[in-house]
Amino acid sequence: MQGTKIKSALKNTALVVAIVGLAACSPIYRKHGYVPNEEALADIVPGVDTKDSVAQSVGVPSSSGVLRDSGYYYVSSLVRSRGGLEPTTVSRELVAINFDGNGTVTGIQRFGLEDGRVVPLQRRVTASNLQDKTFLRQLLGNLGNFNPGSFLGDN
Repeated sequence: MQGTKIKSALKNTALVVAIVGLAACSPIYRKHGYVPNEEALADIVPGVDTKDSVAQSVGVPSSSGVLRDSGYYYVSSLVRSRGGLEPTTVSRELVAINFDGNGTVTGIQRFGLEDGRVVPLQRRVTASNLQDKTFLRQLLGNLGNFNPGSFLGDN
């Protein structure tokens, strides 16, 4: 009788481990960003609406044009994670609202992953070439570039 209880407990334990193992492999989806829906974009009229009216109707984006605020860019990504595997981008959507020099809407464009290659969204920081150099090391490093003749007018 005791052997039957042990076998039953082992079966139940194996079943619980299998269920937990399967649950750990199920995908987890995370959504990042914001893209206005079609109804909100339909209310924007090129040639009539301005930056202020767009900001009131669909909100201010987290990104805008680099050159003279040439546009508003709304980006949304859906990322799938499975267990210990690297997360993959399932979908990415970008809505670009362009403005002319006066701040009037000139056009609305929508892009997705199907429109081209995946563009990774990342922040780029320019590395400094002064890493691991103290002030004294920089000063002594410049002594070889010093030409005393340049002070005397001898080129």
